[in-house]
Amino acid sequence: MVQVFGHKSAREGSRMQGKENASGIDPANVSKWLESNIEGAVGPFEFELIAGGRSNLTFQVTSNSGRKLVLRRPPTSLVLKTAHDMGREYKIISALSGSKVPVPKALGFCEDTEVNGAPFYVMDFVEGTIARDPNVALEALTEVARRHASESLVEVLAEIHSVDVDACGLGDLGRKDGYIERQLERWYGQFTKSREATGREVPEMDEVYRFLSARVPEQGPATIVHGDYRLDNTMLDSDGNVVAVLDWELCTLGDPLADLGLLMVYWPEATDKEVAMPLSATSLPGFMSRKEIQELYAAKSGRDISYLDFYVAFGFWKLGCILEGVYSRYALGAMGTGDNSGFEFFGEHVRTLARLAQETSSTL
Repeated sequence: MVQVFGHKSAREGSRMQGKENASGIDPANVSKWLESNIEGAVGPFEFELIAGGRSNLTFQVTSNSGRKLVLRRPPTSLVLKTAHDMGREYKIISALSGSKVPVPKALGFCEDTEVNGAPFYVMDFVEGTIARDPNVALEALTEVARRHASESLVEVLAEIHSVDVDACGLGDLGRKDGYIERQLERWYGQFTKSREATGREVPEMDEVYRFLSARVPEQGPATIVHGDYRLDNTMLDSDGNVVAVLDWELCTLGDPLADLGLLMVYWPEATDKEVAMPLSATSLPGFMSRKEIQELYAAKSGRDISYLDFYVAFGFWKLGCILEGVYSRYALGAMGTGDNSGFEFFGEHVRTLARLAQETSSTL
């Protein structure tokens, strides 16, 4: 679910202009739609597929005048039911534009599949840095800024969880009760469909599903749940302030501690022997420890985090379900153009994530 909007050293892309391309953009049709629906958008346009995307495809769109936009659309094939809902994602960032949660400005939504083969939406380009690996973080952020980025990330998460969902128009985004139970069923269903597509078995994932299903904690008041909140799904300025939260594809209503648990999954420290995802920046000097992150969130939100290990284990398992979907799309050639080599890593890493979930949940 990773995307890069504003930092050139953190992205590689393929450009296209004026001809159809199998990567997910029909330049002629999309250009016409942009000029008709986005105020001030004047072609010709250049479309750049931003590297790092493992689910929805994200493009930087640059007009002849130099204006930059961002376009999001689903993968080119094998779209699982309930996943990759562009209208839902567009609704969320539109609703949050009036809150204290920093999001890119939503500019337009196209549900006519005749335009580009699938629904898509367009939002403003946000200038800044996504600290998606240590090299980018070292280049863009001082050690002091890294500390501040940690604090800002937690403060913004607490803001997300304090939004009045009914007042901002998101009260109907999903059911407010039974979040973890529904998530377990949803992701196990997606995992099962991905497994059916490839024909491979990962029994460790089945074992974790059964274990967690029998130990679901009682849920408190429902809040917005981002669903994929982590350092590299935010845009930072040079001081470390979060200036935009990105990738709302998995957002719904439910248990806010699921966001904190997943943030811990994505927050490796220098002494960790195994990590959920490689090349994270959070092991660099300056970034807060997981314990500090947890304590700051508890202080900012006022929530009891004593059962957090359940949510961390769930986060490892959920990421395993997501990566199984990524593996299946790569295996079946569904991610568009570009270098798809090395996708076997995702299949092997699903087993690692299942093991990490088992180790974390052993304390429950």
